[in-house]
Amino acid sequence: MQDYPGLRRRGFLAAASGIGALTLVGCGDSGSGNKSGGADGGGDGKPRRGGRLRAAFAGGGASETLDPHLANLFADVARAKALFDKLADYGDDLSAQPRLASGWEPNAGLDRWKVTLRKADFHDGKPVTAEDVLFSFRRIADPEKAFRAKASLEPIDLKASRAVDERTVEFVLKRPTAEFPNVLAAFGAYIVPDGSSAADFDKKPVGSGPFRFVSFTPGRSAVFRRNDDHWDGAPHLDEVEFVVANEESARVNALLGGQVEYAHELNPTTARAHEGKGQIEIVRLRNSAMQAFAMKTDRAPFDDKRVREAFFLIADRQELIDGALSGAGVVGNDLFGKGYEYYADGLPQREQDLDRARALLKQAGAEKLKVTLDTSAVAAGFTEAASIFRDQAAKAGVTVDVKMGSKDSYWADILDSGTLCCYRSGAMPIEAHLSQRLLTDSTTNATKWHHKDFDALYQQAQATKDDKERAAVFGRMQRRLYAEGGFLVWGFADWIIGTAKGVKGVDRKAPANTLDWARFDKVWLA
Repeated sequence: MQDYPGLRRRGFLAAASGIGALTLVGCGDSGSGNKSGGADGGGDGKPRRGGRLRAAFAGGGASETLDPHLANLFADVARAKALFDKLADYGDDLSAQPRLASGWEPNAGLDRWKVTLRKADFHDGKPVTAEDVLFSFRRIADPEKAFRAKASLEPIDLKASRAVDERTVEFVLKRPTAEFPNVLAAFGAYIVPDGSSAADFDKKPVGSGPFRFVSFTPGRSAVFRRNDDHWDGAPHLDEVEFVVANEESARVNALLGGQVEYAHELNPTTARAHEGKGQIEIVRLRNSAMQAFAMKTDRAPFDDKRVREAFFLIADRQELIDGALSGAGVVGNDLFGKGYEYYADGLPQREQDLDRARALLKQAGAEKLKVTLDTSAVAAGFTEAASIFRDQAAKAGVTVDVKMGSKDSYWADILDSGTLCCYRSGAMPIEAHLSQRLLTDSTTNATKWHHKDFDALYQQAQATKDDKERAAVFGRMQRRLYAEGGFLVWGFADWIIGTAKGVKGVDRKAPANTLDWARFDKVWLA
């Protein structure tokens, strides 16, 4: 059994200063392959400078973009964090860590925050300024766009916020917000140059990140080169190449064959087959991925909370962990963020109860319910989980038709269509999960959970200064989701990465989606 110790409480009042076969695309002579350049070190554990690292990720097909405000897939985020910076990012414990911001300070009412920028430059040599920050946030908040971080930035009154000077931003908030640093660290809240357009990101994106743009072929490859002038120090690598390989087998075979040095998201069976065998390294990032089924609560049959509760009781969570994840995870309890700050760990662990499930379905007039479960090979364990749950549901008299979706468009397809789907999430603070997925205006509200009183509770939690009182409000919200929400959270999986033996500096503690996950500026080739 794996323990989940409570993560340390965040201090919020101040901060420390491939479709199909794998295709590799070359890009000139600099740092090709696994060759190392120049300096000393590597074999003795000291960072070594030089070389190109090739990293294989599942991608999004020909529709891929380098617009960081549209980053959604793990490949998008990995590319975005190489080219761009945020004001803050999530540390291993999900607390907000300063990045382009050197610090932040609120007023006594928690409705105005001054953010100080560190000295940093964009790739074109222009300094990162307060106006760039305001432009970036206003672009994200555009009501005509569906940018990922829009819901997280909602507390900010961007019309009233201002640049105090070149490196100081005063954010005026619509209401007191105790955990405003989480807003600065929000997924997709990257800072881009003032005046940037969608066309700029498609042609030659300019960021302030540790790597500079070289080339990009959507659905195939992106190549970035070391930014020697990065504020946090130059990367050890000369170049990093992001290669699209949607099939897990393609990523594994490319790693084993020396075509790539880093393979993102391996399944537990693969990890077990290669762990400790010496050919490749297996890296397990614990407590990284929530595994769930998402029920759309705004349409039949899941607009009836009795049906949702019945599905909670149909699931045999340990069987799903053992069968879909080969045991590489722990059971969930229909709530996001196990072990994170504010997690409601005092609620009873749900167990399978088929008799109660049948009774609830009968009460709802759904004894012979038939429902389609959308899934895809887009994520490890999805197809296996769908098959296992289909068999579990049959024991309660429910017919589940498993429908396979496209790996390229699955996440977009299941956001608004269908009624039941396989779902997962990487790590983020619980309040960020609530804001991005469970508010009426959330842009990634896959369960269509639309309740104004729930929105009001979220705003109440944001405005509550006292830690214990704020935790009580978040607890109240979670108790409601536990009773009648749309996420059937059956487990929390290890996130598994494979690397070549010579790859060093990969953080083994950072959950997926945090600052040090896929952080290639700190990786080197020994």
